[in-house]
Amino acid sequence: MKEMMVEEKREVEEEEVKVVEEEEEERIQSFKELGVCSELVEACDNLGWKAPTRIQMEAIPHAIQGNDIIGLAQTGSGKTAAFALPILQALLQAPQPFFACVLSPTRELAIQISEQFEALGSGIGVKCAVLVGGVAQTDQSIALAKRPHIVVATPGRLVDHLSNTKGFTLRMLKYLVLDEADRLLNEDFEKSLDEILNVIPRERKTYLFSATMTKKVKKLQRACLRNPVKIEAASKYSTVDTLKQQYRFVPAKYKECYLVYILTEMSGSTSMVFTRTCDATGLLALMLRNLGLRAIPISGHMTQVWPLSVLRICHSEAKRLGALNKFKGGECNILICTDVASRGLDIPSVDMVINYDIPTNSKDYIHRVGRTARAGRSGVAISLVNQYELEWYIQIEKLIGKKLPEFPAQEEEVLLLLERVTEAKRISQMKLKETGGKKKRRGGDDVDEDVDRYLGLKNGKAKKFKNR
Repeated sequence: MKEMMVEEKREVEEEEVKVVEEEEEERIQSFKELGVCSELVEACDNLGWKAPTRIQMEAIPHAIQGNDIIGLAQTGSGKTAAFALPILQALLQAPQPFFACVLSPTRELAIQISEQFEALGSGIGVKCAVLVGGVAQTDQSIALAKRPHIVVATPGRLVDHLSNTKGFTLRMLKYLVLDEADRLLNEDFEKSLDEILNVIPRERKTYLFSATMTKKVKKLQRACLRNPVKIEAASKYSTVDTLKQQYRFVPAKYKECYLVYILTEMSGSTSMVFTRTCDATGLLALMLRNLGLRAIPISGHMTQVWPLSVLRICHSEAKRLGALNKFKGGECNILICTDVASRGLDIPSVDMVINYDIPTNSKDYIHRVGRTARAGRSGVAISLVNQYELEWYIQIEKLIGKKLPEFPAQEEEVLLLLERVTEAKRISQMKLKETGGKKKRRGGDDVDEDVDRYLGLKNGKAKKFKNR
């Protein structure tokens, strides 16, 4: 019956999506063949990059020649190096402070971009500064006073420094990069982006990179591109061939059971579970831990029931987002997250992505599942779909241009978990309610201690993370 509902819905609403297959080009075997200088070729070798990816092959030569770039490529395809290498090569030829500015929609991605610049530029003395929210502006002002070559920033915090940090200016800027450009061109960043574009030189090189880019391309004139080269290194909304994608139509009341079943069946895997709300990340993480699974939450703004120690770590540049770090380091193998973690983060060991909640914007699906099967590796993406999410799921299939196979599971076997899952959820809800009422009075409780323990804090103390 459930399969018939899905199929009927497809037949009524499905439109043909033409997926244009890219012809295979003769593969370039080295970065040197792209025109990258020997110092940076050596840096690529040190990072284990033996051959350029498709987006790097197509973008780097045009960038080195001095063209503006609009780059569209699958997530995990090496977009950061596609703009970092040409910028660093130009910096070598004419070194100066505040040479390039890279804008990112999230602090996590900004930190990651900075790390890649520093790794590629370690042999040539490149200095970077990261300007993101959640960190004291005074610390960042000190970093800017050291006159770094590369500034990586979220738009709002960059505007803060341009307005308030004495002596800081981007009037000599040579390169501007908008990473995840489709998000940066949204209304959320429009005001900040306009302010930035008004104070930087019009005579500069501009690169825009993203995994998805649609009608917002029309807004690119605001970024003052000059005869840009548009590079589409993949189908418009494609996913990589090494990604195994499945769905499962489930009753809403049994969704947690199916989640626990999948995570138990794939117990040796590193998994990211995407939810729609911040509150859901906290509840699911507690529920899974009550069932003995090593889960930890991260979201754009941790809900107030979580202790300050978590909030400080998860938004501290100095500690690189403690929850995310625990996941990257393998101490927790399940990350429960909102779409704040769907963009640009490179966590090489992710084996599986589970869409616990189907994204309301179908293009966010591309970014979510792009957290696995990166750089030629394989991965699995499973979407749990209930009757209320069917419309959104149909849009995803339209976007990617194919019907997904169903995840195999016997419902009778899944529902053997129902009693345990229901009890774990009940206990988690009680803990969250208690925390909301008690944490102010006695500074935390067993929920705080549970989360602190997963973040490596002793006795819930986090004195080194001052409230900023």
